[in-house]
Amino acid sequence: MDLLITLGPHLLNGLALGLLFALVALGFMLIIGVMEVINLAHGSLFALGAYVAVALVTPDGGLRLAALAPYFGLPIPSRFVVALLLAPVLVAGVGMALEVCLRRTYGRDPLYGLLLTFGAALVLEELIRLVWGPTERFLPVPAAITGGITVGGLIYSVYRFFASAFAVAMILLLWLFLQRTRYGALIKAGAHDSEMVRALGVNLPRLRLLVFAFGTALAAVAGIVMAPIWGVRPHVGVDAVVPAFVVIVLGGVGSFWGAVIAGLLVGMVVGITGAFATAWSLVSMYILLIVVVTIRGRGLLGKKSVLER
Repeated sequence: MDLLITLGPHLLNGLALGLLFALVALGFMLIIGVMEVINLAHGSLFALGAYVAVALVTPDGGLRLAALAPYFGLPIPSRFVVALLLAPVLVAGVGMALEVCLRRTYGRDPLYGLLLTFGAALVLEELIRLVWGPTERFLPVPAAITGGITVGGLIYSVYRFFASAFAVAMILLLWLFLQRTRYGALIKAGAHDSEMVRALGVNLPRLRLLVFAFGTALAAVAGIVMAPIWGVRPHVGVDAVVPAFVVIVLGGVGSFWGAVIAGLLVGMVVGITGAFATAWSLVSMYILLIVVVTIRGRGLLGKKSVLER
């Protein structure tokens, strides 16, 4: 019982963290699948989503326009909902501009795409530092989702329950979108063979644009939900995109549920390790990755390569 009381909060924290890692990784994976580009700016777009949310929720968060005074008179819950809805749309617009810049790299050496997105990540981080400054900021949340709740004798953060439920809802909605809609089918087809999709008469440039916008919007949503937990710093995106990359490889590149399972595993391992050896909490996910990839090279649910016997 004592062990459960000790581990309980860390397991729940790991669960929430893992679900949010999975959400970031799924947006990352959609872009890799359809564009065949590793978007190194994904973490910066995650951070941008959090900062735009700060600007939309706090009066001194960056939008110091007199015309917005009536808006900032609204209660925090209303501004928080506006941030959850509007910030991903604005960040998706930035993602669309980045995808237009990436078009000249399609079909060429993948290094061009990597360098362009790496440059975009640096530019975005410096722009964030220029507009919002280098100091850490915090995103206020509605009072209804603050405080603690008692679960089985353990006191747990209400906001982390909210973050977990929100991530689960987003993951299920994304799965339904991919499985039950025409655009979802096109995205899956494009991830397997983009030229075949073009041959069927689908406007491939537009599909790529929409997928990139969708992936960046997911990064922004995750950034907003993570902001009250991690705080908001110009380089906070690195803390999200590195685990997302680990999650994609661990789960198996291209596997939706592989990414979700891997996200949960990474979150739980980081959470439990943090209970006993804080300094090793982040290293633990790399150890997990090495162990799994050594045993199963294509990841947990990755498809078998045609080169494998």
